[in-house]
Amino acid sequence: MKIILTEKVAHLGNTGDIVNVASGYGRNYLIPQQLGMIANDANQKELANHQKRLASKVAAERGEAEGIKKQIEGLTIDLIKKVGNNGKLFGSVTNTELASELKKLKDIDLERRLIVIDTPIKAMGTFEVKAKLFTEVVATFNVKVTMDPAQAIEMKKREEAIAARKAQAKLDAAAKEAGEAGEEAPVEGEAEVTTEETEA
Repeated sequence: MKIILTEKVAHLGNTGDIVNVASGYGRNYLIPQQLGMIANDANQKELANHQKRLASKVAAERGEAEGIKKQIEGLTIDLIKKVGNNGKLFGSVTNTELASELKKLKDIDLERRLIVIDTPIKAMGTFEVKAKLFTEVVATFNVKVTMDPAQAIEMKKREEAIAARKAQAKLDAAAKEAGEAGEEAPVEGEAEVTTEETEA
């Protein structure tokens, strides 16, 4: 049977498409779920009116998306993270986390699925992220990841302590070498006394 789709149906077609489907699939699924209607002259006229109403809805949603884009385009979100000794984050930055930050900064409710992180954020630095707000409406913003200041101070102290231990170890080694060299050196006049005693 022929069905006019009133919604996009995965692997079948887009809104407004006329498709051929099995009678059972059309009558038992598509039509009851309001995903389509039987393709006849009356329904095609109804669909034309539906598409006009849908067009105004789409325009309104696009306008809203454009407004959101203006707010977040070029925005930089600063994140403070704990970092491992290898410079990598414990875990990675998620789109859920970024959606939460956008809510805090701009009071924007954005579904996490709309935020696209092309390259996993697992280290410090600045990264570009996209938000697919609507068809052909994409906003680009930045995420800057820095180390937790408290952790940075702690790491600096640890590095200084390691450097101090290494310096002390070098001094101890140098002192030990100097001491051993002093023990091996002959006492002045010792060789002459020994010679005189032998001759006597």
